[in-house]
Amino acid sequence: MTVRPTPHERVVFLKPLINSEKIVVGDYTYYDDPDDPTAFEERNVLYGYGPEKLVIGKYCALATGTRFIMAGANHPTAGVSTFPFTIFGGEWAEKTLDVLSAIPSRGDTIVGNDVWFGYQSLVMPGVRIGDGAIIASGSVVTGDVAPYSVVGGNPAKQIRRRFSDTEVEQLLDAAWWDWPMELVTEHARTIMAGNPADIARVAAEHRRPQEDS
Repeated sequence: MTVRPTPHERVVFLKPLINSEKIVVGDYTYYDDPDDPTAFEERNVLYGYGPEKLVIGKYCALATGTRFIMAGANHPTAGVSTFPFTIFGGEWAEKTLDVLSAIPSRGDTIVGNDVWFGYQSLVMPGVRIGDGAIIASGSVVTGDVAPYSVVGGNPAKQIRRRFSDTEVEQLLDAAWWDWPMELVTEHARTIMAGNPADIARVAAEHRRPQEDS
């Protein structure tokens, strides 16, 4: 997969640029930044000191400034002070390592497929964002986001749902992002401009026989 899929230097596919074992990015997910989009791993995935992973699905669109705060940013809050004595080593670390280690974690940050992040979006640790969601510009996402919903604000709240429950079920079942590239290419216009029933119809026509058995 090429790194720069368009004539614009500011747009890159992220998958070929990721080196960390704690970051997983799906095919065709891109990041747009006029400064240095190739530095996404260093500039946009922050405080990844712990074992938690960032997993981003396929065909996601990340606008300039989309950032993910990882669990390593957390400070202890069980006692009087939130100051992280442990990270400075020495006797401070010896006396407080267990306190830092006891900070609860929400686990991996998981982003589904076909998610659009608006300008300067911020995602907090352990959040799960469903397929087809839209994150409005400037949002601070502190909680899970349902598939095919639009959220915005600080903290981000649901603004509206893109489709009905039935239509969302159709889209999740069709999972167009998992179609072979030839099929995606053939039906790119339908994916962009069609409705959930159109996508479900294409999926049904091309579903492998063993999937129905």
